[in-house]
Amino acid sequence: MAGTDSGNLKTVRLWRDAALRARKLRSNLRQLTLSSAGGCPGTDQLDSPDAPQLLLPANIGDIEVLNLGNNGLEEVPDGLGSALGSLRVLVLRRNRFAQLPQAVAELGHHLTELDVSHNRLSVLGAEAVGALRELRKLNLSHNQLPALPAQLGALVHLEELDVSFNRLAHLPDSFAGLSRLRTLDVDHNQLTAFPRQLLQLVALEELDVSSNRLRGLPEDISALRALKILWLSGAELGTLPSGFCELASLESLMLDNNGLRALPAQFSRLQRLKMLNLSSNLLEEFPAALLPLAGLEELYLSRNQLTSVPCLISGLGRLLTLWLDNNRIRYLPDSIVELTGLEELVLQGNQIAVLPDNFGQLSRVGLWKIKDNPLIQPPYEVCMKGIPYIAAYQKELAHSQPAVQPRLKLLLMGQKAAGKTLLRHCLTEDRVEGKLGGGGQEKTYPPSPPPGSKGIEVTSWTADASRGLRFIVYDLAGDERYEVIQPFFLSPGALYVLVVNLATYEPLRFPTTVGSFLHRVGARVPHAVVCIVGTHADLCGEQELEEKCLDIHRQIALQEKHDAEGLSRLAQVVDEALARDFELRSASPHAAYYGVSDKNLRRRKAHFQYLLNHRLQILSPVLPVSCRDPRQLQRLRDKLLSVAEHREIFPNLHRVLPRSWQVLEELHFQPPQAQRLWLSWWDSARLGLQAGLTEDRLQSALSYLHESGKLLYFEDSPALKEHVFHNLSRLIDILNVFFQRDPSLLLHKLLLGTSGEAEAEGRAESSPLMAPPAPSQDALRATQLHHYVEGFLLHGLLPAHVIRLLLKPHVQAQQDLQLLLELLEKMGLCYCLNKAKGKPLNGSTAWYKFPCYVQNEVPHAEAWINGTNLAGQSFVAEQLQIEYSFPFTFPPGLFARYSVQINNHVVHRSDGKLQIFAYRGKVPVVVSYRPAKGVLQPDTLSIASHASLPNIWTAWQAITPLVEELNVLLQEWPGLHYTVHILCSKCLKRGSPNPHAFPGLLKCLCCA
Repeated sequence: MAGTDSGNLKTVRLWRDAALRARKLRSNLRQLTLSSAGGCPGTDQLDSPDAPQLLLPANIGDIEVLNLGNNGLEEVPDGLGSALGSLRVLVLRRNRFAQLPQAVAELGHHLTELDVSHNRLSVLGAEAVGALRELRKLNLSHNQLPALPAQLGALVHLEELDVSFNRLAHLPDSFAGLSRLRTLDVDHNQLTAFPRQLLQLVALEELDVSSNRLRGLPEDISALRALKILWLSGAELGTLPSGFCELASLESLMLDNNGLRALPAQFSRLQRLKMLNLSSNLLEEFPAALLPLAGLEELYLSRNQLTSVPCLISGLGRLLTLWLDNNRIRYLPDSIVELTGLEELVLQGNQIAVLPDNFGQLSRVGLWKIKDNPLIQPPYEVCMKGIPYIAAYQKELAHSQPAVQPRLKLLLMGQKAAGKTLLRHCLTEDRVEGKLGGGGQEKTYPPSPPPGSKGIEVTSWTADASRGLRFIVYDLAGDERYEVIQPFFLSPGALYVLVVNLATYEPLRFPTTVGSFLHRVGARVPHAVVCIVGTHADLCGEQELEEKCLDIHRQIALQEKHDAEGLSRLAQVVDEALARDFELRSASPHAAYYGVSDKNLRRRKAHFQYLLNHRLQILSPVLPVSCRDPRQLQRLRDKLLSVAEHREIFPNLHRVLPRSWQVLEELHFQPPQAQRLWLSWWDSARLGLQAGLTEDRLQSALSYLHESGKLLYFEDSPALKEHVFHNLSRLIDILNVFFQRDPSLLLHKLLLGTSGEAEAEGRAESSPLMAPPAPSQDALRATQLHHYVEGFLLHGLLPAHVIRLLLKPHVQAQQDLQLLLELLEKMGLCYCLNKAKGKPLNGSTAWYKFPCYVQNEVPHAEAWINGTNLAGQSFVAEQLQIEYSFPFTFPPGLFARYSVQINNHVVHRSDGKLQIFAYRGKVPVVVSYRPAKGVLQPDTLSIASHASLPNIWTAWQAITPLVEELNVLLQEWPGLHYTVHILCSKCLKRGSPNPHAFPGLLKCLCCA
């Protein structure tokens, strides 16, 4: 069936299945199903090169139903026609017949049902067809028929005919003689006009001519007055004739994907219509002719160009299903809440900012989709949770004083030395580099940030006091060492400012200075708003400045065009695979999307469409600025303010909030909880109760506070969703400790920590006669601490007691340290090397490993299996390797975090910068990351294992939890495109540099 909505049309699918596939009750019929000799249940015989042999049992003369389907037959057994004198139903589907077997003609005088679908028929023998005089049901779908014989018209008893998925360019004139035909399916053929022979079929009740290029319907289609179900999906109709509106018996009508711009005024005559699909057309206005159809139960208007919904829609009182997604609707009428019988309401992908009051009356809605709308009232977080939460929110808002808090999260990104920190100081402190910004008095400032930058920093900036507009500014350190933690701070609803040093910018450096950051933001936060700011403009000449800004603008456009075209090509490949049907895709391992189901293909196509529809919103042009020029700084401030207050870009900025949300925010930052590093979910829940929020409504409020930059709450992370990080300054201070990679700074922190402990011990054992530590002891301590610092920077190793010294004064007690280390593990930043699962350390020192610091490219020699490395072995066992490929961008820090997440699943591991060797039980596993070596090569991450062929399932069991952990991490990147393949074990065994790749997690078949 054509049309992307067909899988969702429950009622129509049931009706169509009943008409095309349902068998009459055969409780009194004798039935027999045969499989070929040596065949096994579930085995696909179609790929076997040898025609299977089928043995008929004796005494089958009384059989009335015979099923020979899915046997790979090219001919039927000898004597079949003469042996089955009572046969009425014959099923030959999913075989290899190139023409109708002679036995069919021999059985024709008493056969009433014949199914030869999913074969290789290219011709129907006229004699065989003419012999089927008593046939009532015939299925010829999914073959290769270019034409139908005229003798088909002589089957005067025929009631159901399915010739879909063939190559028919026309129908024979004799078709007009099928006077008893009730059901006809000719979808997915090559018809170029509506066959006029069909107009003579006055008994026809169901007709499907979808996915044919009809380009119009005849005026006298009204002759088909018995039609109840009509499918015209993807028929390129353009318009409907007025005669179409005379089909008064119609109950179900599919008109999706036809380029319709309007409906005839007489369309309202179709009063029996219960289901109507008008999706994927060009309708700009809601068709007024639909409003009088009081019996309508299902209405699909997805993917049109509608801008509004009429108030009179409330007249469709029997409506159960309403799909209006992916239009341009800005508001819903108040009367929509009168459709109290609605069970499905799909509104995603519109421009709806406010839902009508009393929306909670739609309490029967079970299928609810509202994402990708600029919702202000109720807030997006509430709407995403469902109708009951919307009802509770609106009820609370009606009984409390609302609050408006215009606040926006702003993130400064860019390479190291791009000028982010200085730009932040100049913007937020209203200053100019070299003098005070105003007042006449000059005050000098350093020309660059002070040495020993803190890394990531957060600042609150009141950009417009008169309007109360405030930015929460996140200055993300540009050094690569911070890449593993930067993604934690990227969130939807923020303004991203990409800072580029124009003084050092060159066109060849675009991929690293601009392109990679855009890919990263787009993968983490689809549809994010990005502003490009060029710093150090005073160090460039006027022409040079213009050329560099234009080059950045040009290369951004080229990159976006290249990415969009690549995604469109991939979506087209999916469309082509869907058009080939599952059996054709499964015929050869080298076919695109071999063995992938239609359902998974449609899901993949939907993801491609999502990526295409949620490209970054990159504001142009590039804004050059010098921190020495107050006018340029003011221009940048004005630009950021205008972007923030643009209601189409940031519609949520001025949304109305319940008073309870504001109280909840205030409670999080009051003593005693204000001093804590983080709160648990239950801690926040207790604060929510104080604010008047029940637990089920707390998450929406926390999500709002997260998106506005006030705190961090990772509701989609299984490992972190139980924590609420409200004390951002302390959390960031702790993270900065581990990612500054400055040996002198680390050593200084350790020396301060040890001196502090020595002083504390001295006070505890206070004795006026106690001598101070000897200089030799200080030197010994410094040497030992320097050794720890070296081990950390080279191998990522630190003992727990040294971590405690680094984190002073954040850690006061051993319990604080333990909680903090558990948090770092949950974030995927480190793991404990020598702690067995669920067992205490019994007094031994706990060592922690930070994978992002590992410097050796491959694991150490002691990890190689049996004395040789796994990659260099000559395998006698079967190798299982799953490969993830990332053609656009590889999420920064993913490999390091992944190496932490798999620690609970493996033993005897050894880490390299790009590889991990470990065991799952006794089964070896290897995780490898291979960065791209060129523009045309993608980054890849592979998970491999091996086992002997009879025990290959043990390899699957070994890698399955590792694959699941990776999939969980990848869910944090909704805008990321990647592919998953299983590499052919035979190719790997042969050492092929380009092994064949099978899509998805399917059982790996060997290359032919």
